[in-house]
Amino acid sequence: MLLRLLVARLGNSDDAEDALQDMWLRIDQLADRPVAQPKAFLYRVAANLATDRRIAGGRRGARDAAWLDSQPDADELPDAERALIASDQLRTVAAAVEAMPERMRIALHRFRIEGRSQRTIAEELGISVSGVEKLLQRAYRQIHDRLEATGVEVASPYRLSDERGTNRAG
Repeated sequence: MLLRLLVARLGNSDDAEDALQDMWLRIDQLADRPVAQPKAFLYRVAANLATDRRIAGGRRGARDAAWLDSQPDADELPDAERALIASDQLRTVAAAVEAMPERMRIALHRFRIEGRSQRTIAEELGISVSGVEKLLQRAYRQIHDRLEATGVEVASPYRLSDERGTNRAG
């Protein structure tokens, strides 16, 4: 009777048999306690166990679906060629940054990597905000020119978005 109850609640006999095994293991731990109505107690334990399994199964399904939704599609994963090209481009950019004068490199690092404002950078370097903008524009130009020299297509050259969100030509 308990197996039929669990099959009805869980939808298949395999899950019902697993639940019945779990039920007997739980009841075995309670063997030393007296039970007033053993038949009702067994049905209540089986019903509660089936409910717990259905809830856990729903959560597991939602978690798995969320995980699958967050995974990139196969065409979004880089193939070996794209990974090598990206690696070459990164080395080119790193070389361009290393070749920059120290103040330009500092301004670029603090603005793009550390996320500091141009005003803060200007105060640190002892120059005007306009001076920081010019350093950044020259830095972008050097990176652009170095990438272009290696045959990389670079969109929108010499553009710098200032802190007000407007674009300025360099």
